[in-house]
Amino acid sequence: MKKDFTRGMRHGIPIMLGYLSVSFGFGILAIQKNLSILAAVGISVTNLTSAGQFAGVSVIAASGSLLEMILCQIVINLRYSLMSLSLSQKLDKSFTMPHRLIAAYGITDEIFAVASTQPGLLKPAYMYGLIFTPFIGWSMGTLLGATAGNLLPLSVTAAMSMMLYGMFIAIIIPPAKKNRKILFVILLSACFSVLLKFLLPMIGDGFAIIIAALVSSMITAALFPVEDKEADA
Repeated sequence: MKKDFTRGMRHGIPIMLGYLSVSFGFGILAIQKNLSILAAVGISVTNLTSAGQFAGVSVIAASGSLLEMILCQIVINLRYSLMSLSLSQKLDKSFTMPHRLIAAYGITDEIFAVASTQPGLLKPAYMYGLIFTPFIGWSMGTLLGATAGNLLPLSVTAAMSMMLYGMFIAIIIPPAKKNRKILFVILLSACFSVLLKFLLPMIGDGFAIIIAALVSSMITAALFPVEDKEADA
């Protein structure tokens, strides 16, 4: 068990380093939205979802409703359910229900990508190690970012918060360059976001994200249905 846990920790170190920078930006954003350091760290400790947390803080800052928060998180984080279903096919028989519930807490895009490419079946000790180091990076990055947001001048924290936009650009550009359909849905989502912002300003940020994502996805799916060969690829 110790060997599997250590191997998982070692595989999680690159993820941890990446999470440090992203969660640092989240910590700064949380402070800018008038959340306390304790609240910012508490959110990161109980959630491992960058997009969900950034969107959630915006809903909180806008005094959004609980329904708005729930729908926003479901839309943004629904993919984790699909990842968990896929990963369940690679679990060792020692993965009892309690182990599955604990491991489900740490399923993120990066952790799923590393775990799904491992040869053989996954054991609980390996998954715990793989989750542990990214968890430390995400929590510590948030703490450092929130602390910096309280100590650094407003002009500096505002400039540092731009790393968030850089992160999202880095996520969407590579797949958009490879697939025009992805580029189309990105541009369509951006257009809907702008229209909702200026034409329907009474709609909260959370619902704006939900509407833009759903409408753009449905239009793209209708215009560019996935062929059988693409689905099998």
